Amino acid sequence: MSRIPLSRLSVAAAAAATAVLLTAVPAAAHTEVEADKAQALAENVTVSFHAEAESDTSGIKEVRVVLPEGITPADVRYGKGPVGWKFSPTDDGYTVRGTELKTGESAEYSVVVRQLPDAEEVAFKTLQTYGDGHVDRWIELDENGENPAPTLKLKAAAPDAKPVSPSPSTAVSPIPTAVETTPAPSPQAADTGKDDEGGLSAGAWTGIGAGIVVAVAAAVFAVRRRSGAEG
Repeated sequence: MSRIPLSRLSVAAAAAATAVLLTAVPAAAHTEVEADKAQALAENVTVSFHAEAESDTSGIKEVRVVLPEGITPADVRYGKGPVGWKFSPTDDGYTVRGTELKTGESAEYSVVVRQLPDAEEVAFKTLQTYGDGHVDRWIELDENGENPAPTLKLKAAAPDAKPVSPSPSTAVSPIPTAVETTPAPSPQAADTGKDDEGGLSAGAWTGIGAGIVVAVAAAVFAVRRRSGAEG
C-alpha cells in the first residue's frame, strides 16, 4: 500500500478547512448604508449609500430603492451623487440614475430624510442596474442571506423626540362637494321667455308691438284703397 506524504495531507486538510470557512461566512452586503444621525425620530438625516460595482463588463446606470415603513417618497430629497445623475420619486421609493458609470466604479450618493421612523433598524431594499441590463437585487431582510438589503441600525429615540406631521404633499386633500348649477338660457330662449316678474320679456313685447303696427298699417292701406275706388 502506497503512503501519501505528510505534506500533501496537510495541504489537502488546509484546502478543505478553507472551503468550509468560505461556505460558512454569510455574503456581505455590497450596497452599504450609513447616516450622520442614525437615531430613531431624528430629523433631516443625511443617509449615504455605497453601491459596489459587481460586473466586470458593464457599469452601473441606475439604483432603485424601496423605502422602509415609516418613510414615504415625499419625505426624501436628493443630496448628491454621480455627475449628471438625477433623482426621481416612485410609488414606493425612488431611483437615482444617469449616464452609465465606468466598469468597476461604485455608485455613491446620498439623500436627506425628513425624519427616521421610531424603529431599531430600517432596511432599504436596493436594485442596481447595469448598462447591459443585469440587475443586482439586494432585497433580503435576513442579514445572513445571500443578497441582504442594506440596513441602518438606529439608536433609541431621544426622550423629547416626537413624530413630525406628514409631509404636505402626502396629505389627503378634501374632495370638493359637487354643486348643482342651472344652465344659462340660450339667447333665443331669453328673447321668447318670461322675465323675473312673471310677465313677458322685452323681446316678446317688441314682437307684439311690431305685429300691431303692421296690422294698423294694413288697415289704413285698405281703407284708403277703398276710398279711392269709390271716388
